[in-house]
Amino acid sequence: MPATVLIGAQWGDEGKGKIIDYLAAGAEVVVRFQGGNNAGHTIVTKDGTFKFHLLPSGIVYPGKAVVIGNGVVIDPKVLLSEIDSLEARGFPTDGLRISDRANVIMGYHCMLDGAEERHRGGKKVGTTGRGIGPAYQDKVARSGVRIAHIVDRELLRARLEAVLPSKERALRSLGDDTRLDVNSLVEEYGRYGDALKRYVTDTSVLVNGALDRGAQVLMEGAQGTMLDVDHGTYPFTTSSNCVSGAACAGAGIGPKRILKIIGVVKAYTTRVGEGPLPTEQKGDLGRKMLERGGEYGTTTGRARRCGWLDIVVVRHACRLNGLDALALTKADVLGGMDEVQVCRAYMLDGKEIANVPSTVEELERCEPVYDTLESWPGLKADDAKGGYGTLPRALKDYVRYIEKGARVKIEIVSIGPERWATVER
Repeated sequence: MPATVLIGAQWGDEGKGKIIDYLAAGAEVVVRFQGGNNAGHTIVTKDGTFKFHLLPSGIVYPGKAVVIGNGVVIDPKVLLSEIDSLEARGFPTDGLRISDRANVIMGYHCMLDGAEERHRGGKKVGTTGRGIGPAYQDKVARSGVRIAHIVDRELLRARLEAVLPSKERALRSLGDDTRLDVNSLVEEYGRYGDALKRYVTDTSVLVNGALDRGAQVLMEGAQGTMLDVDHGTYPFTTSSNCVSGAACAGAGIGPKRILKIIGVVKAYTTRVGEGPLPTEQKGDLGRKMLERGGEYGTTTGRARRCGWLDIVVVRHACRLNGLDALALTKADVLGGMDEVQVCRAYMLDGKEIANVPSTVEELERCEPVYDTLESWPGLKADDAKGGYGTLPRALKDYVRYIEKGARVKIEIVSIGPERWATVER
């Protein structure tokens, strides 16, 4: 069977982990294809709550193959910590496979990340400081260290001897005189490689082989469309492509392998860190969304900025990703509100526009044009048991409104973080 791709349709934190976990029940292989441990996915099952930064969300299902593709940048220390934590809870990781072509986040990448952000002064981009950007910079500059290097100390030493002088120069230019020792880095990352070696393989061969034999493959994206380095609110973005097209390059499959693309959209809008957010609510309403939605970053713990749903952004994501369907999450958070507002367009310099401007300077000048809808009663997880037909009328009206504005059907409605608080249409 062809693959299904699932991506975020806003600024990340849409609840992708919950939807991936829900869909993973029917998949044989789950593939993470981009990003690093700056992303976080939260899953709630009968066995408890799980928070992942690198491990694919399907890992909590027994008997599934879970793949970290070549498009991911991997901090091996973080990955080993996640593996150890999961195994300590009684969940085996034998099904994990890691691409030998994935790039490694080295300690000096984290140092450079922090130094570069400090150097920006009042023009920070809101990086998580986990070395993601510098690791992707090295990948593009062909100065990166790959997983294939850390599982072979001779390759690792040769690679580091070639790149460390330029890393030290870069650090010095940013006011950091740290000396990088080849021997200690070979020893440290060689140990990580020894621990990960049993998982490492050519995952492109694995995933294509699964597709050849008719297996269901679920492709898992990190972050969201508005954080895409090409199509998001640049420069307040992540360092990778978060759109569906990145699934092919990040997993090593051809575009004809993809059958369906699903976007996850939260019932309202959030973002972490810097950058414009046209529908942001800074008063009591924003705080109410924050607390009711538990809007704190899985990775950083930072409070997310909250606002009304922005259909302009969702439509932007639908077009860029070629979405076949949407999954609406956190509908329960807006239950019981006095009213619900949705941004249907922007006013920019006195003119109404229906698309996201190309620069953040323009987006910061945009004023949202709102439609006001009726709210619905409060919801709980068990309300999903009766199916879509039993959901409140006003919520179903909200679903139809989004579908009309986005021009894509909503196939899944989530009314809570639990796996079972999910309604299919």
